[in-house]
Amino acid sequence: MTWFYDPRRSYEDNYAHGPFGAFAAPPPALPAPTARASFLGHDVASPFGIPAGPLVNAAFCAAAFRHGFDVNVYKTVRTGARAAHPLPNALAVHVDGRLAAGRVDPVLADAALEGATSISNSFGVPSRDPDAWQPDMAAAVAAAGEGQLLVGSFQGTHPAPDAPDREAAYVADHVAAAALVAEAGVPVLELNLSCPNEGTGALLCFDVPLVACIVAAVKERVGDLPLLLKLAHFRDDAALARMVDATAGIVDGYAAVNTLPARLVGADGAPALPGAGREVAGVCGDAIRWAGLEMVGRLARLREDAGRPYAIVGVGGVLTAEHHAAYRAAGADAVMSATGAMIDPGLGAAVRALPVSP
Repeated sequence: MTWFYDPRRSYEDNYAHGPFGAFAAPPPALPAPTARASFLGHDVASPFGIPAGPLVNAAFCAAAFRHGFDVNVYKTVRTGARAAHPLPNALAVHVDGRLAAGRVDPVLADAALEGATSISNSFGVPSRDPDAWQPDMAAAVAAAGEGQLLVGSFQGTHPAPDAPDREAAYVADHVAAAALVAEAGVPVLELNLSCPNEGTGALLCFDVPLVACIVAAVKERVGDLPLLLKLAHFRDDAALARMVDATAGIVDGYAAVNTLPARLVGADGAPALPGAGREVAGVCGDAIRWAGLEMVGRLARLREDAGRPYAIVGVGGVLTAEHHAAYRAAGADAVMSATGAMIDPGLGAAVRALPVSP
């Protein structure tokens, strides 16, 4: 296995010594980037890259750019330091076909990652302190070449249970995180509303009034900087429509999906991931492509029906250039791949080689 993020090593080891595999080698010869598409007002060589997750610092982001991934997201940051969950974080997830949304029966997961196309995502949204990640994020911005774009992902942190006016403090922490990311010089921001690692039962993206309050406050602080919202899979059309109705006039686009939750167990039936609160984890890769495509199609229909000009980023199970094309056909303005990019570091170059699309 030659993944650029090595799941056999700890998050800290990857951060300090990665990237690995092909991303650690001299980059391949790529066609000179020429603007072929526009994404949120930026000309990009291809509207394709890697979402928040495996690009943990500037070294990973720079390697992704060098290998032809043109729109990349720096892993989600916070206003304060937070440690990652202990190993294992990524396991092979064994699903026959697609993983159903809301599946309640357990799913087998193990360390047999060689050849795996669906994996777990259980990191816990680790973050360095801003004094460390701000200059590193600025270095990642500088690593983008002609026709390339870095997106900065962030999220708020819940205040202590006994903190006064917890909701106001939660909103304020989102605003503070957004301001720190903007100070790092990123041209596009992404607010992560859908992290599966801190409780899949109450993802922020499903609380429409609170999201509307947060994004209004964030947008007031960052001004004209484009803001994307990273969403989970919405099983209910009306709920998704409410989210779009409440936010489309404020934000600049939506990215979907950020994994599907599943209860992961080992061969013995015990939880596959150790520690309290990790019985359910996000699953990404081949088994969730249907969910990403479905969300893109629904967001595109809502956009057309209401005449709203927001951007759509399709994420989930993109393992080949053909999968990228399917997302574009469904209505995505940009497409991103995490599991697929780790399996095939040449995927960015393959997408660049596709016929030019508008």
